[in-house]
Amino acid sequence: MIHEELSGKIIGAAMAILNELKPGLDERLYERALIIELKHRGHVVSVQPSFPVFYRGELIGNLIPDLIVNEAVIVDAKVVACFTETHVAQMIGNARLEWKRVLRRQESEEDTQPDLHA
Repeated sequence: MIHEELSGKIIGAAMAILNELKPGLDERLYERALIIELKHRGHVVSVQPSFPVFYRGELIGNLIPDLIVNEAVIVDAKVVACFTETHVAQMIGNARLEWKRVLRRQESEEDTQPDLHA
């Protein structure tokens, strides 16, 4: 694992926060507490730095991760019951593009429900 030691320290800080604050708060509150805790433990924390993203040489927007610790590990605080494949794919930038074509039946037909099998 890349940056295994630093990742372990970040997870340890997050667990200390959860033990103190307990579950049930908004993720922004945990994130703010994590910033305080990591700085207290001697880490450098960049909060929502902005990185330009280009497509074919043109700026299409900015990537803004929640936190970067010691210029090495991106931290994206999540408050969820469990991580799904979608959460993980979004965090590692490996989400798939999927689509579904939905057609509405002709107005003359009685049933105006979309045809999901088209």
